[in-house]
Amino acid sequence: MRPSATRTAVPAQSSGSAHTPGLDRFNAVPPAEAEAALLECCGSHRWAQRLTAHRPYPDLDALLAAADEAGYDLSPAHLAEALAVEVSPGLHDAAPHSAHLALRAAHAAYESRFGHVFVMCVDGLDPAEQPDQVLAGIRRRLGHEPDQERVVTADEMRRLARGRIIELVSDSWS
Repeated sequence: MRPSATRTAVPAQSSGSAHTPGLDRFNAVPPAEAEAALLECCGSHRWAQRLTAHRPYPDLDALLAAADEAGYDLSPAHLAEALAVEVSPGLHDAAPHSAHLALRAAHAAYESRFGHVFVMCVDGLDPAEQPDQVLAGIRRRLGHEPDQERVVTADEMRRLARGRIIELVSDSWS
């Protein structure tokens, strides 16, 4: 299952020109398997197909650079496709009921204004800070004009995809 639209497990930058066994496996699997794995990183078929078609990647930095380039080239329709499969970030069940209500209301206001889920990469934030940062991010971004928010959302999707790719080749493909 796709991680929520906020992530923290892996830093958003690569570790130099790291060449991992996971990258070797990613480069070697059949195209359909690579594309399916990439769709878990970003839900745009065009993005996943483009990255799959350009394999093999010599190192993680090359894969991340290709992911960024493909992300910058996403049309509004392809970005909408990616956003359609994202999951709104929530809170741990132990969080106070009032916090759940506030976050649900903020998500609903955001989705009503912009027509898609709120995405935000929270790599590097302490898990205890995340709920407050997500809520503050939603509130701040509700003031954006739709064109401005589309740019911010696309950047956040690129950041999320980068972290998910790092996770993919570091963990599940090893």
